[in-house]
Amino acid sequence: MAVQLLSTGTTSMALAGPVNATRQSVTVSGLYVDPQLPAARWVAAHPTDKRAAAIRTAIGNQPMAHWFTGTSDPDLGKAVTKYTRSAQIAGKTPVLVAYNLPGRDACGAESAGGAASAAVYRKWIATFAAAIGARPAIVVLEPDSLGDFSCLSAAQISTRLALLNAAVRTLAEKAPNTWTYIDAGHADWTGPATMADRLLSAGVARAHGFAVNVSNFIGTADSRRYAEQVKAALHRPAGYVIDTSRNGNGGNGQWCNPAGRKLGKRSTANPAALELWIANPGNSDGRCGVAPAIKAGVFSPALAQRLISGG
Repeated sequence: MAVQLLSTGTTSMALAGPVNATRQSVTVSGLYVDPQLPAARWVAAHPTDKRAAAIRTAIGNQPMAHWFTGTSDPDLGKAVTKYTRSAQIAGKTPVLVAYNLPGRDACGAESAGGAASAAVYRKWIATFAAAIGARPAIVVLEPDSLGDFSCLSAAQISTRLALLNAAVRTLAEKAPNTWTYIDAGHADWTGPATMADRLLSAGVARAHGFAVNVSNFIGTADSRRYAEQVKAALHRPAGYVIDTSRNGNGGNGQWCNPAGRKLGKRSTANPAALELWIANPGNSDGRCGVAPAIKAGVFSPALAQRLISGG
């Protein structure tokens, strides 16, 4: 894994193709701040709201991931191209989340959905990867996919693993300057040895590594400890990403809009482990917790304000 240095400032980062692939290095500077993400759009639409300034500074102006699903954009290829091209023009690295597996969040249900079939997903991920093309990018692949096995049949698990392998392979071939990280759940979900086995079955050998704590609240130290345990159980080199977007107060055992959580450390990186805002703070986890009327993925200024204050 050819990492030099990455930061949200002006230092540079060398992005190269996947492990075991032919590498073409691209130098960029920092992470891309997307003006079209939910918090930024809300601030632009509500400039006189008394909460707007704090939300703009604490969330809207921060680099974080852009999530792509089967319903997020009427033209996936056009949307991904526009996003990654904007980042390229700015000389920044975009972070994307691919979230469209068939049976997505089947066990958690709040974000249930995904592609209608395996064939539809293969076409979707091919479009996604081709739209990134040679531009440098970081991709977090299918949150919850390897932790979310409890309600799946053996056949469904086999299909899911096959599709993850296909996605990793497609990204390696069509997006050679992308770092792909397969989601690996979080420290309170799946044991590290089990998760390592699942990652290997999902094709992590062709990826840059795995991601932990995506959309969860577990503290960075505990998340890093878990990631290192998973990495050791893989018995092979692997990088990892930690989602720090909402873990400033650590977890309380709840995952769906829990009270008392706080924004975490802003997106930074070092050669060993990326720390990124993968979840978009202020977006609801579902109709639950302190936001029982707000469906998953919808931005709420009240939720954003809670994360800013730790309330």
